Amino acid sequence: MKNRKQHDQDEPCSEEEQRHGGFTGFLRGLISGIPWSERAAREETVTVDAPQGGGLKVHNSNGKTRITGEDRQDIQVTAYKMARASSQEAAEQLLDDIELRFTEHPEGIELEIEIPRQRHRRGAANLCIKLPREMRVSVSAANGRVDVEGVHGAVEIKSSNGSATITEVVGDVQVATSNAKVHCACNRGRLRARSSNGKIEIESHAGALDASTSNGVIRAQLVALGKEGVQLATSNGRIVLDLPDPVDADVDIRVDNGMIRNERPLGRGSKETQGRVVGQLGHGGPLIKLRTSNGVISVH
Repeated sequence: MKNRKQHDQDEPCSEEEQRHGGFTGFLRGLISGIPWSERAAREETVTVDAPQGGGLKVHNSNGKTRITGEDRQDIQVTAYKMARASSQEAAEQLLDDIELRFTEHPEGIELEIEIPRQRHRRGAANLCIKLPREMRVSVSAANGRVDVEGVHGAVEIKSSNGSATITEVVGDVQVATSNAKVHCACNRGRLRARSSNGKIEIESHAGALDASTSNGVIRAQLVALGKEGVQLATSNGRIVLDLPDPVDADVDIRVDNGMIRNERPLGRGSKETQGRVVGQLGHGGPLIKLRTSNGVISVH
């Protein structure tokens, strides 16, 4: 570890609070016995050498995580710690107990945020991580959004309750959210996106695409088609697919209860029936497979 520094971050009071300081103090006295009525915040920055294994794994149980690839040789982690407790002293103590733990492995380095679970105390840590572009990234988040940008290596994201945004990544991407949105833009490589209850948005993607959600809309825009083609599926929602022009591909589109709107001319031998379109775009090529149980599928 190269260096470590931390400092408290005070929150300024508004003029209104200053003019009514007595009343504010009275209210604070009334709610002092309510759990989590007092709060504290602190910023801590840690810099470590990039690992020989070339990978970073992050585990954040409560808080946002943002990772940015840069032209640098080390990893800089800035943690914005926040705590709520029944007293100011207890909140400050919880800040001290929130730790950044680094563990080195042959494949890279692992960062885990230790947030103690105690009665009448709540803690969180928002992370801002800057690392070398060529590193592999893996993030596991329980409560908080995850953003990854500018990485030129494989990216894997799992989020239970928080959206995921991946932009300008060159490499294979796997992202899964349980109850939130997935947004990907300007990525190159194989992309696999999953969401249980949320929409999936893909912009300016180059490469293979596999995306599915249980209850949500899927919008995908491709600038280049990968050899493994496209597979989009949703149980309850629309699918909108924008393809590059020209494009050579085979298509297989099916709707159980809805409509198919295809704006692309199909080649000879193609079939269009109620709820099903099978055919060829251009000279044929990678398979484009689209499925929805209840919704409309549009191909542009």
